[in-house]
Amino acid sequence: MILKSFLFSQFDDLVFGFSTKLFSFNDSPFFSNLSFEIGDDREKVVRNRNKFSDNLSVDVKNIAYQHQIHSDIINYVSKPEFIGDSDAMITDKFNLGLAVGSADCTTVFIFDPVKKVIAAIHSGWKGTQKRISEKTILKMQNDFHTNPGDCYAYIAPAITQRNYEVGSEVKALFDEKYITNLNSKFYLDVSRANYDMLRNCGVNKSKIQLSILCSYQNKNLFHSYRRDKDNSGRAWGMIMMVRNE
Repeated sequence: MILKSFLFSQFDDLVFGFSTKLFSFNDSPFFSNLSFEIGDDREKVVRNRNKFSDNLSVDVKNIAYQHQIHSDIINYVSKPEFIGDSDAMITDKFNLGLAVGSADCTTVFIFDPVKKVIAAIHSGWKGTQKRISEKTILKMQNDFHTNPGDCYAYIAPAITQRNYEVGSEVKALFDEKYITNLNSKFYLDVSRANYDMLRNCGVNKSKIQLSILCSYQNKNLFHSYRRDKDNSGRAWGMIMMVRNE
């Protein structure tokens, strides 16, 4: 089972998928994990990545991925490779996938169908506080002359506000509209903050799909570091423009 975006599915030259724990082999404590960085058996990860990409009818060798460090680093990607430390990737290349990992953190995927540019963003609370989604849109504008009004965006399943308790030091970094105070505990809405960034940059409301699925609550579907700690795997969201020669 791989999740798709109804907004992205209207484009014949775009491939997108977000993995769940059900799509592949469930023979490890990490289930359908796609990360090399959490201590899972490398052969199992390779097998899962192959299964994921095969399901989307793409070659795993054509996918770029990153080492996510909760930063506002945005890299332009021109070829499929491990690109090192960053939390957002942009490309204007066809048949080049951008994969972002997640286990509660918000991930954002953007497609400009006019200039033919895509972006994939990892935005936990640190990246959100650094406004990485906004900075990605601005980089698309500056480097590719993207008009935000032309863009489509998918905000993938992540931990929802009701399950994301934060301390007072994190609460202080965000506007009160993203905070719920319940029984003297603070709960942060990271996905809504990213949604508002996209809207404030000029992306039309009708062109943003915000998933309401919660990675923490849906134990059978999604990885959650907050729920499972070191036993949590990582999902992949992957976006690619395709051109069939």
